Amino acid sequence: MSAAEVTTAEKQNLMKRQPKGFSPALERCLSTYAMAASAAGVGLLALTQSAEAKIIYTPANISIPVNGGEVYLDLNNDGVNDFWFTFVVSTEKRIGLYQGADLPLEGNHATFLAVVPAQPSNRIWAVESKSRLCAAAVKKGRTVGPRRPFQPGYSGLPMAWAWGNSMSGGYGCPWIKATSGYLGLKFEIQGKIHFGWARVKTHPVYITGYAYETVANKPLVTGQRKGPDVVTVPPATLGRLAQGRR
Repeated sequence: MSAAEVTTAEKQNLMKRQPKGFSPALERCLSTYAMAASAAGVGLLALTQSAEAKIIYTPANISIPVNGGEVYLDLNNDGVNDFWFTFVVSTEKRIGLYQGADLPLEGNHATFLAVVPAQPSNRIWAVESKSRLCAAAVKKGRTVGPRRPFQPGYSGLPMAWAWGNSMSGGYGCPWIKATSGYLGLKFEIQGKIHFGWARVKTHPVYITGYAYETVANKPLVTGQRKGPDVVTVPPATLGRLAQGRR
């Protein structure tokens, strides 16, 4: 039977029949099965949340192309997009920059990389750069949780921006010099706050992996991909990338 064919009643019966004190190997097998079923649309998130805390990590190779439109990320693979990305290079006066940025009128060019919450309650770990709020380029090993400085409102945040012409130019935001880093993310699952991260590589721009904590309001550490509390899900099974959908 495929994961997509598992009914709600069968899932409940499966949980009742699980023996107590089963081996670590069997526990890992059941956890992996539950994650795969969730990706197939079965919705076994409740199963993972009712067990001990788990970090669900998905390796990825998601391109954010120049002028390629909106690239969406579903952190917990539940069919609801959580964030989206845009990477724009333009010679126009305005290129949809957040924070109301304008460019000089003559001979300008601009580059702009941004991340945007796809849902009103979602937020991004933010820092200030040159009087503008930006998405932080978080280092590996940092805790993402309730005490971090997430953006105060629902809006997109630039990760990096640069502009120039024959007379002058400028640049800003932490990702302008970063070759890789992590976005600290806060989002909702069934009305409850969860924390996650996405690793982004620049030059060119790719999302190379992402993770979230299954327990509401529980912090997690950027880059944590191994350990007894981590479930790694193959990108062929999980990892939902949707363009043009919210």
